[in-house]
Amino acid sequence: CAHRRLVCQAEQKPYYTSKLWWCGITLLGLGEVGNFTAYGFAPIALVAPLGCVSVIGSAFISVFFLKKTMRTADILGGTLTITGIYLLVTFAPNVPQELTARQIQNYLVSWPFLVYSILEIIIFCVLLYFYKRKAVKHIVVLLMMIALLASLTVIAVKAVSSMIALSVKGKMQLTYSVFYIMMVLMATSCAFQVKFLNQAMHLYEATAVVPINFVFFTTSATISGVIFYQEFQSAALLSVFMFLFGCLLSFLGVIIIAGNKKEEHLQIPFIDCGHIPGQKLTGKIQPDSHSSCYGTLNKEDDSVKRQS
Repeated sequence: CAHRRLVCQAEQKPYYTSKLWWCGITLLGLGEVGNFTAYGFAPIALVAPLGCVSVIGSAFISVFFLKKTMRTADILGGTLTITGIYLLVTFAPNVPQELTARQIQNYLVSWPFLVYSILEIIIFCVLLYFYKRKAVKHIVVLLMMIALLASLTVIAVKAVSSMIALSVKGKMQLTYSVFYIMMVLMATSCAFQVKFLNQAMHLYEATAVVPINFVFFTTSATISGVIFYQEFQSAALLSVFMFLFGCLLSFLGVIIIAGNKKEEHLQIPFIDCGHIPGQKLTGKIQPDSHSSCYGTLNKEDDSVKRQS
């Protein structure tokens, strides 16, 4: 909304001078702090899928702020997603969430996690090889690398959040080296996620990136929670089935909401060559959105040569 307002102004100003933009960034930061805190009080298998709430929220809020039209697909997708959220909350694994530094150390050296880590590293290296050496930048390759990094991120985030929560309660956990190891792992994996996600958003439409990334991220995060924190160890078969069914409904809802939307680009004004000092051309050159330059004049045009 802030960017749209700035474009419509006669005098173009940088986006960071907008109070509305700073308000949005502040709210975004508060939301991420809440998301980080949630990992300290709830299982990964519950927190990760609930990210679909942001998709529903953005779909409905855009009607008020961006004046978009509410589609039938938005209502259907929202209904499926809310139903999936209800099943997720109802059948989420019920495991103790107070994780001490010693417990996390034991989880790090457990055989299931070591095998899982080795497989993840191998798959990530293969994908990275195709991405770097073979220049394969397919959306699935990029988002799979993001999902593999996300699994490490959620493990580290839950560990850090849990240890901070225990320390606040009086059980100091910040003196253990594993806390700082998890901090570094969290920051590093997040940084590389942002890198690959920016690449995906640059190459592909958001309507394709958002639903696929949500499905990949949620699946990877849930698997990492099951393997590292053993969240479904004592769950009943019916609870596991209903939880997976809730995830499926959430996936379908997000795909329906985010899919089949046309990308709206802000209009870029034409550049009038007549306004360039020393030039008398009145033709207009349209900026090329896929290039760092604004375009070139046709060299074969005799009239252009004469003007030059």
